[in-house]
Amino acid sequence: MRNKIAGVLFLAIFFVGNVVPSPQAPPTPSDEKLWAEAQRIHREAIVVDTHSDVTSRMLDEGFDIGRRASDGHMDIPRMKEGGIDAQFFAIYVAARYAREGGAARRALEMIDVVYRALERYPNDLELALSADDIRRIARAGKIAVLMGIEGGHAIEDSLGALRMFYRLGVRYMTLTHTNTNNWADSSGDQPRHNGLTEFGRQVVREMNRLGMLVDISHVSDKTFYDVLETTRAPVIASHSSARALTNIPRNMDDDMLRALARNGGVVMVNFGSAFVDQGYSERRERLRPQLEALRARYANDPVRLRQETERLFREHPGLRPPLSRLIDHIDHIAKVAGIDHVGLGSDFDGVDSMPEGLDDCSKLPLITYELLKRGYSERDIKKILGENFLRVFARAEEVARHLQRESR
Repeated sequence: MRNKIAGVLFLAIFFVGNVVPSPQAPPTPSDEKLWAEAQRIHREAIVVDTHSDVTSRMLDEGFDIGRRASDGHMDIPRMKEGGIDAQFFAIYVAARYAREGGAARRALEMIDVVYRALERYPNDLELALSADDIRRIARAGKIAVLMGIEGGHAIEDSLGALRMFYRLGVRYMTLTHTNTNNWADSSGDQPRHNGLTEFGRQVVREMNRLGMLVDISHVSDKTFYDVLETTRAPVIASHSSARALTNIPRNMDDDMLRALARNGGVVMVNFGSAFVDQGYSERRERLRPQLEALRARYANDPVRLRQETERLFREHPGLRPPLSRLIDHIDHIAKVAGIDHVGLGSDFDGVDSMPEGLDDCSKLPLITYELLKRGYSERDIKKILGENFLRVFARAEEVARHLQRESR
């Protein structure tokens, strides 16, 4: 299994769909004024996306992020069109590395490919290590590049490795992926620890001390509550949605949303079709045999697998949910947790289906447009687009400075 899409999502257990760009219907003439307003707000906002798996394509396929692609969700030209000011590149370490070894090396290779992109495109990209860096880089007209480890097994049970990853620029870590690791239970695996182990609590405390955000996407519900009991800094869910609307373990229920709000954290809404539409998984079942056949045929060729999967879904339109489903999740989280506790965590290039119209990252202004249509104020839209995350990031840095003074 070469990368996240080939190795996990193309299993068609949860996430199958269509990433083929389709023509975006422009706003109707009666909406032209609102569309212009949405574009202005989007330009003025600091737009932060906390999760993209384009890193896997860059490493495994030699994908050149600087050139516009006809497939996938993200490259620099489309990031600019979408108004992205700050992008977290997922340092995704598949579960198999926990079993077979080499997890830290895989993480280092992914970090290296991000640094190589920074070196190749210095006029477009700049490494950001703080909330202030994001604001400064955005003012300069470049895209702030950040990194988040996806899968705590990447540290190989070493606080020293955790510290080194922070020094290399990693600013959040998702405590688990789909696998329960040696110190934290996952929502995608059998529990072994009843949440966090004592070492897992040490990991959280050390992340607090460093100023690395604790990411609770993918963890079990018990792990989530253990994190909130342990952390002294606000936490994030880098790419999760609302379980009340789409009942899957990867989403957060209303009690969790309220608990995260009390912590001061932020839920970054996942755009994936299976995360935002309960009926999507039922609809995609029709294509399970064809998808499994493609998986078997192109098991060692992730590029061809993606191309053939895209072709299959072109031939079967109507599976993708409307964009309104995604906005429903933003709405729900804003109502339950509060407007200060919701943001955007796309999972671009980590899921193979997005809602209609949201074909890639260039279409992000449509979210701003839809929020305006629902009556959100400019101030609240800017919170959702990035200000909520920036507040949490800055607060985590403040907590880290305080803890470092305490430990002297």
